[in-house]
Amino acid sequence: MTTPIPASAAPATAPAGRDRRAIAAAGTTVVLWASAFVSIRSAGESYSPGALALGRLLAGSLTLGAILLVRREGLPSRAAWPGIVTSGLLWFGLYMVVLNWGEQEVDAGTAAMVVNIGPILIALLGARLLGEGLPRRLLTGMAVSFAGAAVVGLSMSGHGNSSVLGVVLCLLAAMAYAGGVVAQKPALRHGSALQITAFGCMVGAVACLPFSGVLVSEAADAPVSATLNMVYLGVFPTALAFTTWAYALARTTAGRMGATTYAVPALVVLMSWLLLGEVPALLTVGGGLLCLAGVAVSRKRPQTGRTRMSRAQPVEGRRHDPERQGSEQPQETEEENQGCRRR
Repeated sequence: MTTPIPASAAPATAPAGRDRRAIAAAGTTVVLWASAFVSIRSAGESYSPGALALGRLLAGSLTLGAILLVRREGLPSRAAWPGIVTSGLLWFGLYMVVLNWGEQEVDAGTAAMVVNIGPILIALLGARLLGEGLPRRLLTGMAVSFAGAAVVGLSMSGHGNSSVLGVVLCLLAAMAYAGGVVAQKPALRHGSALQITAFGCMVGAVACLPFSGVLVSEAADAPVSATLNMVYLGVFPTALAFTTWAYALARTTAGRMGATTYAVPALVVLMSWLLLGEVPALLTVGGGLLCLAGVAVSRKRPQTGRTRMSRAQPVEGRRHDPERQGSEQPQETEEENQGCRRR
């Protein structure tokens, strides 16, 4: 008979299952956000930055609103609204406009390098405002990933195509992204991932309504492919990817989630190769591999002493089982007595 495992150790598989779902959600987000860069390149040729942001947010809001109605999820609690409004204005609104604008002023490589300051800002703000730690593994992984993003950016940078305004806009986008993520994290304690994402997207759409006239006029002249890419950006990289992001963010720290997005540059290189026929240089491939290596380091959890003890539990149970000891002791005594009789 073995000792039963304590109740605290019994549900050990449940957190592991939830962790796998969170990792899958984060992976979905990263893949869809990487695909957004390919679609923005097409839609951005026919739509101005503000109009593209508004069209994307309108498509995302309609999609998320329909899902809310189907799932019959109402308004989140009052405590969630400060984070919803702040993330909606900073991340859904300001970030999308200034990023679209900045990418028109600088080449893609420079934009990637500057915007990838965002995850570092998320980790620092998370430590300062949310009380999250800065473990050495996270900082090491982010340093490796940022170096990889810089290599990708340098290898893709053009010459003479960047401006000071573009760099400032990309830096502002990184700051808005970081502020939006840190504001969204506490709101997820008071509402579902779908609620926080849907109403944040709607707040961003309302903030971009001044671009509605430009959107209508440009949509009349834009090719169908550009409009379809704008709708794709709203439905998948916005509605779906931001919801899976919120789901994963609610189950981990803001710093670790920010570090996960360093996989985006590597996937952008791969998608540009497969979908656009842009063969990457060896330096670009090396930078992409560095990004992925850094993400793996930052996401890996060190094995704790508690985990090692739980694996040895069955052995400990047999060793300290009073019933087993009680049943084994007479057997040993009887064997000794028989040996004495033989002697």
